[in-house]
Amino acid sequence: MLAALTAAETESQKVILFERQARIGRKLMATGNGRCNFTNTGASVSNYHGAEPAFVRPVLEKLPPRKILEIFSELGLLCVEQYGGRVYPLSDSAGSVLDVLRFALQSAGVEIHLSEPILSVSCNKGKFEIHSAESEYTADYLIIACGGKAGGKIGGVGDGYDLLKSLGHHCSKLYPALVPIRTDTDYPRSLKGIRAEAKVSLYSGEYLQAEGTGELQFTENGISGPAAFDISREASVNGGKVTIDFLRDLSESEVAEMLVRRKKLTPNLENSNFFTGILQSRLGLVLVKYSGLRPSEIIGDMNTKQIWELAHSAKNFEMNVKGTDSFDNAQVTAGGILTKEFVPETLESRLNKHLFACGEVLDIDGDCGGYNLQWAWASGYTAGRLGK
Repeated sequence: MLAALTAAETESQKVILFERQARIGRKLMATGNGRCNFTNTGASVSNYHGAEPAFVRPVLEKLPPRKILEIFSELGLLCVEQYGGRVYPLSDSAGSVLDVLRFALQSAGVEIHLSEPILSVSCNKGKFEIHSAESEYTADYLIIACGGKAGGKIGGVGDGYDLLKSLGHHCSKLYPALVPIRTDTDYPRSLKGIRAEAKVSLYSGEYLQAEGTGELQFTENGISGPAAFDISREASVNGGKVTIDFLRDLSESEVAEMLVRRKKLTPNLENSNFFTGILQSRLGLVLVKYSGLRPSEIIGDMNTKQIWELAHSAKNFEMNVKGTDSFDNAQVTAGGILTKEFVPETLESRLNKHLFACGEVLDIDGDCGGYNLQWAWASGYTAGRLGK
């Protein structure tokens, strides 16, 4: 949508936007649980991944979050910055973001073709021949802004990869990212629905692959939530084991001292209550079992070694990674069309003049927290400039 708006700034250009679904912006409506975390004020190269993460630098330097906020302000959107630099519409509704874009497209005279998937494209004597399910078209410029495979239930497909490959481009292997992680199920099933603030670390052997902090949610098959999403890309690609720290602001010795005080204050309580007032009750019970203690035994009977083991468990709760959920449940696609085949300053193809690509279809994916939409807007605007 932003690529089309930008291209339409030149009044002499006729711009057609093809949408395979019955309405535009369906995936946008699902972002941020319907709230649309549409950028992050701290976005930088370090928040992006792919074979060439630095590919995003020229685009982000020209169109940092501040510039994106200015663009949306001009479209009439009021926004608010929340924790971690996350920016949401003031209405707290993704519909507000979509609506200002729809109105702008209408005002700019962009011709929108709904329910018209593109079946094939080719280049003949400098002109692009576009074949849709309805008709055939010829264009001087072509922008592939189809997104990725993530979110299949709300419109994620592989069309963009196929169209670009038909024009000579190459695609890396695709993985679901920002996606729930599947683990050993012994503990997740008993914790299903529990939320906790935690630090989650992903290891391959002794090597730390990735870390995430924030809200963690247990599912029937593993873990979800922002803290899990932060490490899901590496979990999807490399597997490994996760270590969860449920008391990340305390050292292990501080946790042990706290549990020793609990023993002195309430020696007659059962072990199942060791973490009462500290962690959610069901989570505390699981940690007791994980540490090898019997929940029905008395706290006062625990020795110092057992208390330290319990403290260690609260700081180092381990589970083996069994994979991730599918693309249907993913927010982003890791991998994509090779960025080395595009000019980073303009996003024009090095293989086909006047062909551009932007957003998730390229081998660029961002962290959780508004970074992927920041890339979508910035790269869409850049591609819409058509090399100017």
